[in-house]
Amino acid sequence: MNKRRILILYSLALLATVGARAGMPDTAAWAGQDQRNRRIYETRARHDPDGIGKFYMGREIAHVMGHEAAEWLERADRADTELPHQVIKQMKLKPTDTAADIGAGTGYFTFRMSRVVTQGKVYAVDIQPEMLSFIEQKKRELKARNVVSILGTEADVRLPDQTVDAALLVDAYHEFSYPREMMESIVRSLKPGGRVIQVEYRGEDPDVPIKRLHKMTVAQARREMAAVGLIWKETKDFLPQQHFIVYQKSRP
Repeated sequence: MNKRRILILYSLALLATVGARAGMPDTAAWAGQDQRNRRIYETRARHDPDGIGKFYMGREIAHVMGHEAAEWLERADRADTELPHQVIKQMKLKPTDTAADIGAGTGYFTFRMSRVVTQGKVYAVDIQPEMLSFIEQKKRELKARNVVSILGTEADVRLPDQTVDAALLVDAYHEFSYPREMMESIVRSLKPGGRVIQVEYRGEDPDVPIKRLHKMTVAQARREMAAVGLIWKETKDFLPQQHFIVYQKSRP
């Protein structure tokens, strides 16, 4: 082996070592993740303008609602159309529970949960720093010390493992760019027997005045949650336009 080849190999090995120490994924890991994504997701050039052109288990993923639409989340008639107090009641939280509001937005449900889990805490998870700033401001105003803001990523909620009793996803899941990875991270955060409560506009009902990609059928929702090992427990339709679907993480 000539000196030039030895030098090149040495340099590559050194770069790999430095990358590993810095916590950087190596090329093989990146390639593996890309290959996994290709198996799980499908990209289509022709797609609904309300979607991102990426499909998961036959469903096109919707565009994320940006922080510019925060006022929509705090609209006056939301209490009449989404019955937040009933949602919280049906979650059956205990005062000592740790809850998570995934895709928390302005904290519309976060602070309602925080008033129930008085001896526990609520993680408010969002991928938009602007939304978390809104929550932090409201947290100070309400003196809600049991609310903890978490800046997640498109693929990870960044919650501690096996700490959450109940995770709430209100009109958020259908916008996850990486639904499989996000749900896997949520499942990791759940305690054994922990629950996921998914609230989505009814995709089966054409009279629900919401864009098609921002609605989900129960059948599709159950199929996608089963893919990460969650067990369907019940579906309640006490809401005027939405499903309230409960899943559970299996116990060891």
